[in-house]
Amino acid sequence: MRSVSFGIWVGVGSRDETPAMGGVSHFLEHLLFKGTKRRSALDISAQIEAVGGETNAFTTKEYTCYYARVLDADLPLAADVMGDLVTSSVLAEADVETERGVILEEIAMHDDEPDDEVHDLLSRALFGDHPLGRQVSGTAETISGLTRRQIHGFYRRRYTPSQLVVAAAGNLDHDALVKLVRATALADRPAADPVPLRRRSGVAVRSGQVVVRDKDTEQAHLVLGGAGLGRLDERRFTLGVLNNSLGGGMSSRLFQEIRERRGLAYSVYSYTSQYADTGVIAVYAGCAPGKVDEVLDLTRAELARVAAEGLTEEEVARGRGMTKGALVLGLEDTGSRMTRLGKGELLYGELLSVDDLLARVDAVGTEQVRAVAAELLGEPMSLAVVGPFADHDFTV
Repeated sequence: MRSVSFGIWVGVGSRDETPAMGGVSHFLEHLLFKGTKRRSALDISAQIEAVGGETNAFTTKEYTCYYARVLDADLPLAADVMGDLVTSSVLAEADVETERGVILEEIAMHDDEPDDEVHDLLSRALFGDHPLGRQVSGTAETISGLTRRQIHGFYRRRYTPSQLVVAAAGNLDHDALVKLVRATALADRPAADPVPLRRRSGVAVRSGQVVVRDKDTEQAHLVLGGAGLGRLDERRFTLGVLNNSLGGGMSSRLFQEIRERRGLAYSVYSYTSQYADTGVIAVYAGCAPGKVDEVLDLTRAELARVAAEGLTEEEVARGRGMTKGALVLGLEDTGSRMTRLGKGELLYGELLSVDDLLARVDAVGTEQVRAVAAELLGEPMSLAVVGPFADHDFTV
């Protein structure tokens, strides 16, 4: 390739925030692009765009990533700019106020997208007041209350060398990259050993919860979900195969039953979310409000059937193929490869080769899938719904 993706991964996310500072990690992600001691906000964007590159960032519940994608010859520039903004942001008071308004608009925009909002409602239903139950962006109340001093203090306490991982992929040389990083602001702070992997325990996943957001929408959006597996659980490969077979594609159980055979929904799928010590498995469907009870009944019935009987050999084989294909095809650009490296180091503490990953997927058998399905799908779940349901009585 003739490109390089360069990323700085920070082991800090919304899970690390107090209730009063909800959304500070995401707020900080915005602010780091607003200027450093050496560069203005325009300098940061203009220097990368002048060579045809791009920069961006994203915040999750357990980590934040800042990255640039440039031509291979411009890797020194990308390393210098990204290292500068992650370590030396000014966080000017005026920029805090400007970005406060931007983030409030982002939250309002999110609230206007019920197919996104419903997943946050499920998190609240499952985790309650635990940080995993909060929105990554925070709320209008918490964002309005954050001060520059609070944000700066969080930045200095959390963005320390032990929390940082640099990952890059593309047409580069590893030793040369190390020299580049040592020449950036990233090397200006004392070296430190990486912090231990997150292994927190005692996160309670609640069942039997129902959260309904009454909105005058044309379509009902519903998510039925329960406890999944943590990302360090060795059964995560089995869960991936189960998820793909259950609701991961057009040949999946849920898609065939709810959309193809009955035409009750345009979009129906299952998904998993994995954290250090817990996880979620859930099913989403979007349908006409008048069909919501039928869709829920069919979804529950299919989940109960898979929990009791498992999947067929053919379904498991197809799930393995889907999992392997998604893994390999998802690595055909430098950004995806950089992401695999960064997450492997920061979240897993190891980097499995693609062949190792494929071998683990191939080792998943029908009995393993049946056991995981019985454990996860046989338990009571919680429900989140967005739609015109002020007087509707939902049960789980």
